[in-house]
Amino acid sequence: QVQLVESGGGLVQPGGSLRLSCAASGTIFSINAMRWYRQAPGKQRELVAAIGRGGNTNYADSVKGRFTISRDNAKNTVTLQMNSLKPEDTSVYYCFADVWNDRGYVGVWGQGTLVTVSS
Repeated sequence: QVQLVESGGGLVQPGGSLRLSCAASGTIFSINAMRWYRQAPGKQRELVAAIGRGGNTNYADSVKGRFTISRDNAKNTVTLQMNSLKPEDTSVYYCFADVWNDRGYVGVWGQGTLVTVSS
């Protein structure tokens, strides 16, 4: 069984920064795409950023230039550096990984970490 554990959420003032981390553990042969999603109260979950195994990235228009996604393939981790945070970034942030293990390809979600941007 594969688990994703997120950390780094919290309360930050507008204009501030936070760094989210997500670590995968369990039976893992390799991980393809790793992504961060977020879901605000009353809204649908949306893709924030994605990174392929080779390091190619893409971002939601709303976070381009402010957020940076990175990964460490050796450690099976993905990080989201969030700068210039705005109140509208307030959401629960979820990590997702496309994992290859003895069961084939499995999509795995983290439990979510709350980010609140408020003065």
